[in-house]
Amino acid sequence: MSRLTRALAALLAAALFLAGCSGESPAEAPDPDTSATPEQAAKPSPEPSPTEEPPELIGGGTELFPEKRFIALYGHPEYPELGALGEQDPQASAERVIDLAEYYEKHTDKQVIPAFEIIVTMASSAPGEDGNYSAVADRAAIAEYLDAAEEHDIYVVLDLQPGHADFLSQAKLFEDFLTRPNVGLALDPEWRLAPGQVHMQQIGSVSAAEINETTQWLAELTAEHELPQKMVILHQFRTSMIPDREQVNTDHPELAMVLHADGHGTPEQKLDTWRVLKQDLPEDMHMAWKNFYRQDKPMFSPKQTFEIEPKPWFVSYQ
Repeated sequence: MSRLTRALAALLAAALFLAGCSGESPAEAPDPDTSATPEQAAKPSPEPSPTEEPPELIGGGTELFPEKRFIALYGHPEYPELGALGEQDPQASAERVIDLAEYYEKHTDKQVIPAFEIIVTMASSAPGEDGNYSAVADRAAIAEYLDAAEEHDIYVVLDLQPGHADFLSQAKLFEDFLTRPNVGLALDPEWRLAPGQVHMQQIGSVSAAEINETTQWLAELTAEHELPQKMVILHQFRTSMIPDREQVNTDHPELAMVLHADGHGTPEQKLDTWRVLKQDLPEDMHMAWKNFYRQDKPMFSPKQTFEIEPKPWFVSYQ
């Protein structure tokens, strides 16, 4: 109880006490006048506050597929050698990916949305202070790309290379970024190390259970903040990278699951990888393709890329 309330209560109690001690019956109070004056009757009722519209995806709506396809630059915000995204500043990257996406528009009747796939934790040759062999990118540098993406209507996927950490722990580092409506998540098992392993001595792998734990958390986060559907990309170029892939849960309506075929080389090698990876694909899993500027010999053109069956829903350039 506030001091003012206590003071008013004390004064009221004192008045009642004095009235009761006076020996006289208090005069009856007149009935209150409940009739409204003409001015009061004419006063309009206050209008209810407008409710805020839920956020939508770039291009409208709350579901990623089947009305949209995505063309992305992949890379690290601080290391240009890791992909096309970091070869220029965020504004120039935005202009570059918008131009790239336009080449695909004549090859599909779907909306073509430009995208960034940003490496936010990078596989490292050194264990680092935490011993995880995974280096977290500078948050300010990441934020610059996110802000440029919002300014230019570019979808963003945050890519995790966790080393000895698990995917869920690393995803939670970027919870604030993931509460933005047009930011999804990518898990790269190539860089998920088992105990005793170090990078570049083997290809990493991840269990369906760890993937499911991560997607469960992301689905709950998306629902809690009433966000539109989020993209979750699983990178793969060998079946051993997700050995129990058939157990990956694709049932979360808050998420759109994507399998990203990462193989590079000749067209025949890349298509062989594609054919293997699309076999026994879990239900509601969408296929994605990567073009490598330097490693592909030659790199597929936009027309050739969209002639692949099934037509990729997400295409990245590294």
